[in-house]
Amino acid sequence: MVSSLVIIGPGWPLRGGLSAFDEQLARTFTAKGIQSRIETFSLQYPSILFPGTTQYSKEPAPKDVNIHAGINSINPFNWIKIGLKLKRERPDLIIVRYWIPFLAPCLGTICRIARSNKHTKVISIVDNMIPHEKRIGDKQLSSYFANSVDGFLTMSDKVSKDVKSFSHKPVTLSPHPIFAHFGNLIPKNEARIQLGLNPEDKIIIFFGFIRHYKGLDILLNAMASSTIKEANIKLMIVGEFYEDAQPYLDLINELGIKDNIILYTHFVPDNEVKKYVCSADFIIQPYRNATQSGVTPLAYHFGIPMLVTNVGALADTVPNGKVGVVVEPNAAAITNGIITLYKNGSHSYSHQINEEKKKYSWEQMADNFILLNQKL
Repeated sequence: MVSSLVIIGPGWPLRGGLSAFDEQLARTFTAKGIQSRIETFSLQYPSILFPGTTQYSKEPAPKDVNIHAGINSINPFNWIKIGLKLKRERPDLIIVRYWIPFLAPCLGTICRIARSNKHTKVISIVDNMIPHEKRIGDKQLSSYFANSVDGFLTMSDKVSKDVKSFSHKPVTLSPHPIFAHFGNLIPKNEARIQLGLNPEDKIIIFFGFIRHYKGLDILLNAMASSTIKEANIKLMIVGEFYEDAQPYLDLINELGIKDNIILYTHFVPDNEVKKYVCSADFIIQPYRNATQSGVTPLAYHFGIPMLVTNVGALADTVPNGKVGVVVEPNAAAITNGIITLYKNGSHSYSHQINEEKKKYSWEQMADNFILLNQKL
């Protein structure tokens, strides 16, 4: 029986998909009558380690989620303080988010202390057990964290396998739920008018922060193909650079595709996401490697067909030919996939998207946490 729980992870005033996820998960537990709060970071990353412009949201605090910002990721005395506080509070369950080895000492120490009360169970929701961009010491840090929890919940088979290489503790698989906080679908023409785009253009979108593993450069090479050029397809790139932007801008110029590229390379707040996504014909995820993606449930929410590459667990939630296309991570395959999407037309995927999205509910994820807790 779970009557109280704490989610340790990003939450307001931190911005981004992880915060949005944790806040929605807290709402879902609260709706089930479980006392829930988020224990988030007062300092998540030192500014020297953060690749974007800012870690903080300009949006007002959500009024329906209890959030306390008290964790300092680089202060061991703070970890002990937070751990002791949770130990005294004795929540039935702590759900701790793990996505990067840098945070392993902080999160692992807090969890060890909190669960030493012999009452609180700790389940980690793991986005990445093995990071996309590997560094010396990652394995040791993740091992330290893995030994601090009682069980794991993952959102893909790939991550489940990675977790099992670090621990023999129970692992439950629960797919990434569909975000609903971005608002309702708006008509494509209306979205394009808001952005000053031509309603008649063929426009695809790359959405999300930009890092090497996401394969934007592969997509840019696909955009340079004669097939794409002849079809006059335009690529809208929406997201903040989390690495040096210049190589991408140079590649656009070298490939001679500048006229068919639309750049919105800034952080997009949640209340503006829909006008970008809804203005696109298709969402393209040209990743080199992946675990799961928050862009896929975004596509499902707005009913936009997608192209994903056959890497990691991306294809697991995108049935090929039904809600979009799955291709290999190279420019030629992505070119052919984009042409296939336009040949079939977005309406040919609509029914299956509506059917498939029923599998990805927040209630199901909350229930899976509760069931795993019972097993523990």
